[in-house]
Amino acid sequence: MMHTEGDTWVCRSCGNEEPRDSQAEAAMTTRDGQQDDGGPDVADATQDSTETMQESCPADDCDSDEAYYEMIPKPGGSYEVRLFTCVECGYKWRD
Repeated sequence: MMHTEGDTWVCRSCGNEEPRDSQAEAAMTTRDGQQDDGGPDVADATQDSTETMQESCPADDCDSDEAYYEMIPKPGGSYEVRLFTCVECGYKWRD
C-alpha cells in the first residue's frame, strides 16, 4: 500500500518510491454521478406498534417503566434485537 511522504509516494512493503503527480491524483478523485441518499432508515419501535412492556427508561430525566417494543431480526445472526421507545418521553434504545 502506497502512502505519501511530501512529494513522493512510498510503498509500505518494499520501500519503492515514485514522485507524486498532482494532475493524475486530481483525475482519480471525483464525486461526479454520486448522490447523497442521506443516512439509512432507522427502525422506530412506535411505528405500527401498540404493544408495551414493563421496561425502565434509561433517560436521566425520565422515570417511566413502560416502553413500546419491536423485535428486529439481525441479518445473518441467530438472534433478534429488541428496540424500545419510552411511552412518556420518546427516548429510544435497544437491548
